[in-house]
This record gives sequence, C-alpha cells and structure tokens, in this order.
Amino acid sequence: MSSSAPRFGVNYTPSQGWFHHWLDFDLDAVRGDLDSIAGLGLDHIRVFPLWPLFQPNRTLIRPRAVEQLVQLADAAAERGLDVNVDGLQGHLSSFDFLPAWTRTWHRRNMFTDPDVVSGQAEYLRTLAAALADRPNFIGMTIGNEINQFSGPPHPDPDPVTPDRAGEWLRRLLDACEEGAPGRLHLHAEYDAAWYQDGHAFTPAHAARIGAVTAVHSWVFNGTAQRHGRTGTATEHHAAYMIELSKAWALEPHRPVWLQEVGAPAPLIPPEHAAEFTEATVANALDCEDVWGVTWWCSHDVSRELADFPELEYGLGLLTNDRQVKPAGRSIARLVREVRGRDHRPAPRTTALAVDTGDDETSPHRATCAPGGAFFEAFARLTAEGHRPAVVLSSLAADTMHLAARGITEVLHPHDVR
Repeated sequence: MSSSAPRFGVNYTPSQGWFHHWLDFDLDAVRGDLDSIAGLGLDHIRVFPLWPLFQPNRTLIRPRAVEQLVQLADAAAERGLDVNVDGLQGHLSSFDFLPAWTRTWHRRNMFTDPDVVSGQAEYLRTLAAALADRPNFIGMTIGNEINQFSGPPHPDPDPVTPDRAGEWLRRLLDACEEGAPGRLHLHAEYDAAWYQDGHAFTPAHAARIGAVTAVHSWVFNGTAQRHGRTGTATEHHAAYMIELSKAWALEPHRPVWLQEVGAPAPLIPPEHAAEFTEATVANALDCEDVWGVTWWCSHDVSRELADFPELEYGLGLLTNDRQVKPAGRSIARLVREVRGRDHRPAPRTTALAVDTGDDETSPHRATCAPGGAFFEAFARLTAEGHRPAVVLSSLAADTMHLAARGITEVLHPHDVR
C-alpha cells in the first residue's frame, strides 16, 4: 500500500470555445488557461482531443492536430502539469463526437467492426507515440465514458456483448502500450458499468483491465435526488464508488483514480458547491489506494455556447474569464493541506458483501445503484459512523482474500437495519 500523497488535477475545459478550440487552436489562450489551473496548485490535467477532428477519415490522422496536442502537453509541462489524454471523443457534456466514417451511410459498430476497431487502434497508438518521450505524459485513457454508446439510454447505440467489450478494451489498451510503453494506460466508464443491469461494460472490466481503475462520480444519478445535497450517500458517493470498485479487483491494493467528480447544480446549488467539494474530496481520501482526484472541470462553459444542459455551464473551478470560484479555492486549500504529508488512511476492517450474480458479467447490478438494497445499506452503515469496504459475496468467506485487504468482519445488506 502506498503512503504517498494522491495526485490532484482537473479535467481541462478550454475557457475559449470549449472543446471546439481545436478548430481554432490558440496556444496563447491555452497557456493562459494552464496558468490559471497551475495557480490552484494542481499537478495534472486530463485533455480531450475531438476524435472527428483528429481522425476525419479512417486512414487520415491529421499531423497538425497531433502537433497541437503535443504543444498543449509541452505548455502544461512548462507549468508543472502532467497530462493524461483521452483519445476517443466520443462523448462530452451531452454531445457526441463521432467521425463520419462510423455513421449514417458508413454506419458500422464502433466496438465490433474490424475496420473501425483497427482505425481506433491506429489513432490511439499515434497519439500515445507522439507523447511517449514527454516526461509529463501520464498515459492514455481510451475515451471518455465511451460505454454510453453500447446500449440504452443512448438513442442510437452500437450493441456489444460483455465478452466483445472486454476484447475491445484489451485491443485498444494494447495499442496505447505499443505507442507509449510503460505509461499509465486505462479506460473509463460512466456509472452504468456499476449500476445498470445488463450493461455490456462491467465492474470486472473496470477493475481488472488497464493500469488503474477509474471511477466517475456524479450525484445527479438519483443519489442527490433521494438523499439531498448534504446526505451521507451524497457526500460519500465518490468514496462509495471507490470502495465498490475494489470488490472486483484481483490485486488487493489496485490503485483507483477518481477521474471525474463535480458539483452539479441545481442539486448542488452554486452557493454550496465549495462545501460539497470539500466533503467529497475528504471522504474520497479516506479510502486506501487512491491514485488521484481529477475534478470536473477547470473552466465554466461560456454562455455564448448554446444547447448544453443547464448544469454543464457552471461546473468549473474557474469562471469563463479565469477567476477562481469558491470550489476552486476549496480545492486549492485541500491540495496545500494534503500535499507533502504522509497519506495512509486506516484500513477498512468491516466489509459489506455485494452479490450481483455472476462476478464477470454482474447481471444484477441495480442493487448497487441509488435506491438499491446494497447502495442503501452502505449509506446507512456510513451514516452510523462505520467505514465499510466492499467484498464480493463469492469471496466473503475467503480468509486469504480478506486478510490481504485487512478485512476482519463481513456484513450483508440484510444485517444492516
């Protein structure tokens, strides 16, 4: 188990033009944004190329776009910021960005069509290789919550089975590794992977494939609606997802990256965003093996841009004109407090056993979702002052597994009143 302080970063949303800034790339504007991010004391950013702009044809990966990505990474290095790159965008803030060679007249399944997957692999390999010699390059994330394309509620999904989804993930992570050997390459899903029965991307995929487990914690998924903005389940949702993810990990101390978490209005009103931010981060850091926390997002979306869901406009730690918001000041203070000191949360000795059916495909994940029996039992235990871990029911009597994780007591949801 690591005693090093966790990483603190932000998902970089450009203050000018949002992610459309790739169309009119302005390195000076990027530098100004990165200055404001570095001013918060953060140590890394997560960056989002738009896939159709970088690979507009299956056999054309635009050299100029790749060069601009490298320029952004170099500008980050000058400000002490490391860079993780999400390749397949994919999906951002309710908008889909898919190249024309996968849609309409060229409609092909993005997870199973051999030509599409080959093109994706070459794209990810190319981006990784372009950054492989940069010391501040953390590694690649395959894409942003790309699991949302695999089934409902997406309006035009690319269906895939869990087996094929696992094959797709491994193929594309291998391509990242070929491009930049030895870096931290991973994949990241939105919470359907943990909460939605029958979803093709599974907890086992998340916790067993890639260098670290990524979780994206958003309380607009029913958590804040049921429990309120100061409810235990709301303020501990990120910590819950971290602990839930560990149940499926094959290594007892596999790192977990809280790669996306934010304070969505109106469920978290702007005047309470700082309070929610502090509680969420503090509770997440009470979990062992946290690689880092990466807040969503750096800068607000400009009101000049139309058709975003209302909550998306105000999620930044900084305003659209780079002024620090109260949540940004909270993050900066937390970074100062945590950085440089020994970080070793106490082991969670009491575990709650989760049963989602088959451990590989987890057909009964709804129990883990807000309102589900397991979710609510975990929240009740936490509200009573316990610090529960999570263990698969199939391992609840495995003394070697429990000992490796420091677990001395196992409860089941029906034990929690």
